[in-house]
Amino acid sequence: MGNVFKIKELRYVPRWLVFFIDISIVSFSVLTIYLLLKKLHVTIYFVEYLNEKILTIIGVNILFMLLFKTYAGIIRYSTFFDFFKILWSSGSTFIALLGLNFISAMVLGRPLYLYPALFLFFFISTLLMFFFRMLTSQLFSMVMDRKYKGALSKIRIAVVGVEGESVSLANAIIHNPGHAYQLAGFFSARSDSKKAMLLGHKVYNKKELLKSEDLTHQFDAVLIRGRIDKTEMEEWMALALDRGLKVLKAPCLNKIKEDGIVGGITPLQIEDLLDRSPIKIESKEVKSRHFNKSILVTGGAGSIGSEIVRQVAQLDSSLIVVVDQAESPLHELKLELLERFPDQNFKFVLADISNHYRLEKLFEDYRFSIVYHAAAYKHVPLIEDNPHEAIFVNIGGTRNLALLSRQYNVSRFVMVSTDKAVNPTNVMGASKRAAELFVQSLQNSPDNTTKFITTRFGNVLGSNGSVIPHFRKQIEKGGPVTITHPDIIRYFMTIPEACELVLQAGTMGKGGEIYVFDMGKPIKILDLAKRMIKLSGYTPDVDIKIDFIGLRPGEKLYEELLTDNSTTIPTHHDKIMISRDPLMEFEDIELLCKQIMRSALKKESLQVVKILKVIVPEFISNNSEFEILDKTPEHEVYQ
Repeated sequence: MGNVFKIKELRYVPRWLVFFIDISIVSFSVLTIYLLLKKLHVTIYFVEYLNEKILTIIGVNILFMLLFKTYAGIIRYSTFFDFFKILWSSGSTFIALLGLNFISAMVLGRPLYLYPALFLFFFISTLLMFFFRMLTSQLFSMVMDRKYKGALSKIRIAVVGVEGESVSLANAIIHNPGHAYQLAGFFSARSDSKKAMLLGHKVYNKKELLKSEDLTHQFDAVLIRGRIDKTEMEEWMALALDRGLKVLKAPCLNKIKEDGIVGGITPLQIEDLLDRSPIKIESKEVKSRHFNKSILVTGGAGSIGSEIVRQVAQLDSSLIVVVDQAESPLHELKLELLERFPDQNFKFVLADISNHYRLEKLFEDYRFSIVYHAAAYKHVPLIEDNPHEAIFVNIGGTRNLALLSRQYNVSRFVMVSTDKAVNPTNVMGASKRAAELFVQSLQNSPDNTTKFITTRFGNVLGSNGSVIPHFRKQIEKGGPVTITHPDIIRYFMTIPEACELVLQAGTMGKGGEIYVFDMGKPIKILDLAKRMIKLSGYTPDVDIKIDFIGLRPGEKLYEELLTDNSTTIPTHHDKIMISRDPLMEFEDIELLCKQIMRSALKKESLQVVKILKVIVPEFISNNSEFEILDKTPEHEVYQ
């Protein structure tokens, strides 16, 4: 018998069994009432038709059960919604029988049923059907809790908020004992929640959490719902971390994955706190610019380039050519894109943008309408040690692409630049500024029909080699977390947001502009590190040490988005401004670029940086061997 029915293996009570039990409850209720009436010696009308009367009650009940589908819910997850379905079904039966009674009284002179008996039947049957569901739900919970007890170390969770979404999260935790979470209560900022109970658990006010140290021992973590204001999220995070509690985040209800709400619960990440308000993109104009066009994306396997490709792939372009010199990342991106966008035509090209002949064949074959130039060397210390490589790629590669775009009448050339190009203190930033100057100079060059547009922004969250993944790896290893300087600050923006703005700026540009993005408020890297350590469940400088290693060659404490000589002009998009920077004539920048390329070929680092400082006069080296060049009254440039 034990092999026939194993409740531990039973996921839910079958519908036919629920239906049969409900009919049994109705039959039991009717018989109980008639036995009670007989015991009390109450006169029953039409006693000779007793069986027919009982069958009529049961039949009317079955009719409304089928109509309202009272048997359709999963009993182990029964809620008050199921109770209301039972109430509607039983209530409709009660009203139908009252109507039958009224007709009987009019036609036969006596009602078919006693009115008190009908009311008792309605009350008892409704109560028993609901009691059956609650009992089954509790039984499943007890059995499942016993099944998973010991198998999982339960994390006692306090859900933040008492709103509908928070209650849905709590319900999901209660009814999913297979996961490692156990509902232990609710936290609320509302002052009227004191002594309130919800789903059988106490609702604690925020002030109680602040005052009571003992209260925190009842919980292991707080769970924040998917849709919550960032300021409110930061408040709860700080409060929880200060009390030694972990902080978890639930998915938005409209983004639930296959493993459900509970399966989508993850530790709160620093990206969740740094995420900004959604960007409003004029999608119609962006789509029309890309529709049925041939698009080139350089640096397509990188963080920014790959996201540009993903976003362009949704705009119905005729062809997207993805160029990168990194073989493995390009291969991985190819596999991802072919799976995600099977209807989009892609071409994946392994190439170095400093190779002019390789690029020219692409322009000749595919006749691009838009070029997104995201390829660049970006790591400041590496470029400081290898300045000639920045010249080949950041300047020479940009020059190749820009000249070919003009030659082949590309409609729009959009360059991705960096805030490190502003008042640069390192070779990388200066090389990007030189690239900006070259791109801008082409706008008014003879016979040009291409709109040359530059976009400039700061750090993006989660990009390859950026500070957040670096800190995360250091924390996973047990520390120390290394920071160059206690006062260093940086701007941050999400990768999708940055790329959306690149597409938007590329669409709205008239040519020759440098578009600067609103990066929000700068963030102190020390505060960022401390938050990440706390979110990982550790105490800064106790569990995970923070070491200050000094500024790296070429690094500065803060980045700027505008040069000292520039002015900004607002656009119709509140996140995008136009920077008016000093310009160079094409002939002048072209001559200097040829000179610096010759020096780079000879690996003459000092000479390369000398010429770079002529191209970019505001380039003042910091914490670098090239500082010696800034002490010379005039930069000697050799042909």
